[in-house]
Amino acid sequence: MFELARRSLLKGGLIAALLLPFAANAGVLSESDMQKVQTLKPLFAMLMNDLSQTARRPDVAADDANCINSTIQELLQISDELTSYEYLIAMDKDLTDFGEKSPMRDVVKFAADNSSAILTSERKRLVHLSDQCGHFPLASSKAQQTLQVIDTTTGILMAIRNRL
Repeated sequence: MFELARRSLLKGGLIAALLLPFAANAGVLSESDMQKVQTLKPLFAMLMNDLSQTARRPDVAADDANCINSTIQELLQISDELTSYEYLIAMDKDLTDFGEKSPMRDVVKFAADNSSAILTSERKRLVHLSDQCGHFPLASSKAQQTLQVIDTTTGILMAIRNRL
């Protein structure tokens, strides 16, 4: 379980790492977009840390812990699926100064669209998990917290996508 928690924390910043290269390129994102993106890494890291610590607490019922661990597994799945766009986004920092016709604008749109699609699809799985764990109060609360982070991330991605 500790290895799972460690892996969770390592992957925890993936969503933000996926977007942070955009922040290095002032031509693609606005200052406001950069600030929003920079809030994602600590948000996701705090969530993963909270879930991992909660699941390991000795006072947490086994059923609650199992549901929380399932939530962690779902987040790891999301991280794994989002890594396929990491290369595309990393290219952003290498391709600059193309002005309004920047090819990176299309790459960012593509990455945002596909990342949002992944988050939307995975959100459905998290809702199903939340429903399954609904009668375990702690796990249900953590699932709702996880859905809020997914919704926040999706909202930021879509806001950025819509401005490009």
